[in-house]
Amino acid sequence: MSARVILVRHGSHDLLGKVLCGRMDGVGLNAAGAAQAEAVARRLGRQKVAAVYTSPRERCRQTAARIGAALDQEPVVAEALDEIDFGTWNGASFADLEGMTEWDAWNAARGSARPPDGESMAEVADRLVAWLDDAGRRHADATVVAVSHADVIKAALCTALGLPFDRYDRFDVDPGSMSTVVVGRWGMRVQGINEAAA
Repeated sequence: MSARVILVRHGSHDLLGKVLCGRMDGVGLNAAGAAQAEAVARRLGRQKVAAVYTSPRERCRQTAARIGAALDQEPVVAEALDEIDFGTWNGASFADLEGMTEWDAWNAARGSARPPDGESMAEVADRLVAWLDDAGRRHADATVVAVSHADVIKAALCTALGLPFDRYDRFDVDPGSMSTVVVGRWGMRVQGINEAAA
């Protein structure tokens, strides 16, 4: 028995590409992000989905609310889907991070580097893969939706593909995109990466 998990990245927001939002509060969808979430909702609304889960971050909850409305499902917050804890970098601008030794190390060696006072990519993968395994058991032979963040989804995909975390940049996970994994007792298999809803 296996479960199909559609990993949705939240829609766009006004700080995208400017600030490493991480776990900072008050980051909601902008008009483009709302449109992306609506497109995902329309696409998934044609499928039978057993549950919708979401990261606790506002941008994810807003994305999941639109998807849940289309599927007649109340989204459930799952802490395992939360953004990477970037520690002291949460809320820093990319301009300020640029050229910092630790920042360069993080982007060059995700397999061994760690944000200051934050979470490693391996720790992210551990919590997410454990959640996926549990979801696979709870929703055997069903499809579920999980709304999360780019690097969190990449951690899961790297694990499923057997890629080292240093290769996280070999594929994209765009705002409002869908990546699909099948989870069973035998592990994970990737069915799709970075699919656009429209």
